[in-house]
Amino acid sequence: MENFLAENNVIAEYDAFWEELLREAEVTGDPQRAAFFRMYAELAAENGDCADLVYCPVIRGGARPYQVDGYAFDQVSGELHIAICDFRHERELQSLQAKKIASIFGRVRRFCEYSIRHDFLIRLEETSPTFELAWFIQDNVKFIKRIRCVMFSNARLATRKKTLEAGQVINAEMTHNIIDFYRFIDIQNAIGGTEPIEVDLWELFGDCLPFLKANFDDSDYESYLVVMPGSLLAKIYGLYGARLMEQNVRTFLQARTKANKGIINTAKQEPERFFAYNNGITATARGIEIENGKTGLCGISKFIDLQIVNGGQTTASLLYARDRRMADLSKIFVQMKLSVVEAEQIEEIVPLISRYANTQNRVSEADFFSRHPFHVEMQQISRRTSAPPAIGRLSATQWFYERIRGQYRNDCMLLSPADRRSYEAKYPKSQVLLKTDLAKYQLTFACQPHIVSMGAQRCFLRYAKNISDEWKRSKKQFNDEFFRRVVAKAIVFRWLDKHVGRAEWYKANRGYKANIITYTLAWLANLLKERKSSVLDFDLIWKHQSVPDELQDYLSILAPRIANKLKSPPQGISNVSEYAKMQGCWQQIREFELGVKGKFSAFSISLDEHAERLRDAGRDQGIINELELEVLLAKNVRRLPGLRRIARQNHILAPSADRGLKKAERGNSHLSSSERKSVLRLFKRLDELGHGPASWQDRQV
Repeated sequence: MENFLAENNVIAEYDAFWEELLREAEVTGDPQRAAFFRMYAELAAENGDCADLVYCPVIRGGARPYQVDGYAFDQVSGELHIAICDFRHERELQSLQAKKIASIFGRVRRFCEYSIRHDFLIRLEETSPTFELAWFIQDNVKFIKRIRCVMFSNARLATRKKTLEAGQVINAEMTHNIIDFYRFIDIQNAIGGTEPIEVDLWELFGDCLPFLKANFDDSDYESYLVVMPGSLLAKIYGLYGARLMEQNVRTFLQARTKANKGIINTAKQEPERFFAYNNGITATARGIEIENGKTGLCGISKFIDLQIVNGGQTTASLLYARDRRMADLSKIFVQMKLSVVEAEQIEEIVPLISRYANTQNRVSEADFFSRHPFHVEMQQISRRTSAPPAIGRLSATQWFYERIRGQYRNDCMLLSPADRRSYEAKYPKSQVLLKTDLAKYQLTFACQPHIVSMGAQRCFLRYAKNISDEWKRSKKQFNDEFFRRVVAKAIVFRWLDKHVGRAEWYKANRGYKANIITYTLAWLANLLKERKSSVLDFDLIWKHQSVPDELQDYLSILAPRIANKLKSPPQGISNVSEYAKMQGCWQQIREFELGVKGKFSAFSISLDEHAERLRDAGRDQGIINELELEVLLAKNVRRLPGLRRIARQNHILAPSADRGLKKAERGNSHLSSSERKSVLRLFKRLDELGHGPASWQDRQV
């Protein structure tokens, strides 16, 4: 019976996958294969399997076929990320056999080998994706130290291994990684986190790791001190890369920083002193397995859900020293403090371990951004804000801000079919707003398309830093009006994305659509600001939940001209994707006279009027917060004593906040102005620690 239910669940998941794929292709105007690539690539990048990939479909059949679907290159680490799609058009889930896997990865290997041959390159059309990638590999071959190849497949993997080493190609170490349909679903269901990593030390190291237990038996978690061989740590990082790093702390300073140069120099010149000089790493795991090792001593044989929460620079630098400086890591040992935390405590304890452990290189609020109160505020606003009915609809809907990956999907899964239909009517799938989407829209209209072109993750981190700084200066600006403007930007961005995908001029010469969209909208935003002293009328777009006809007409003319300019880089630059990431690219396009005229008054407002609306929204927000506080206190009276206790333990309970909470406990919601402000400040601080009202709401949703 269990197997029957499991099989039925897989069938339902596969049907839902196809519905989402077809919807994505319909909304964007892209071919199914391109939509498939984007669905997998976005999930893989967030999970840490690869960097943000550029879609670059390269394929040739015949006797010696080659294929690549996307790539990214990190010049600092020397890692070339390559993705290849095994896209099955059948609506029934198929199996992915070992022979097929070898054949598919063989196509990537063959293309890499061809790319460094001059006779291969000169036969290619210079405007083709094949030439772009082949030229890029040939031009950077001396910098490529590792090739991380990931296969995206909507079939079911028949073998157990998901990640494996694959020898060398073009003098670089190559690893193979597979995201089949089962793993795709597992990553989707890993709410708020990454897919667990299991490290089998017998398989990778050939032995167990000795340890020293460092906690009392009645503790709610286990602590161990482990001496980790440097060669093993580098090998694990070489296999799993960013997936090994706690998902909100991936912004390490790499080999350019003074600290990392010191780590690399020690590894190369004084490896026997590495243990003495280095502070070690801090890691967490959901579980470990303990066995007797080769010597008969007890040791750790497997890490379950291993994550490095401090020491990312040490880990990455060891791999860098081995690959780029030819350092011998056999004499290097690294101290590892390991905390084994039960699954139900991971969300509470691991972020605190991560935050408090990161003191060697200070980690900013931006690095912990998915837990930043900005996200909490956006989520709360989205749940209470109804959008006006769109043209052709009788009822209002709401935009769903997804603070933690998978929230929307998880909410739907818990509902009955009838309730799910009602929920999806209230929050349509097309109105789910991801935090990486928000960053992309905001930076586009802030005239930073070169940052957006760097990919979702780097764009998000840049925006996170901006928001952290702005939040400290003034929280009131992030109000209902701010959220409505974000939604309006999403409406314009998504309309243009769909329009370009279906345009005949684009179908005739596909490629770089994401760059075309962000550059087109940034160019318009810059034109309005500098030459017309105005901005788009976001209120108008919000009220109609659509793009004004005049704006549609203008963008329809503007987009192909931006595309032509973008695809004609200066002499000496052959890679358009890399060119789009440069400040110089934006400078060139921003100053280019495109000769497009439009009725700007039909879709824009003056900067003065825009500023007045923002001031009004800021004044209103103070009232909203006061009302919200009163409701929050009334609904959560029973939580308040425990909340005061947590605040006191963390030394953040101000006397005025203490008085206000005691009043609320007695049923008196009439707090003084100073008490209200103090309680609001306390709630924000507690939200940052994961104990405040945001965590209450998440559990209630």
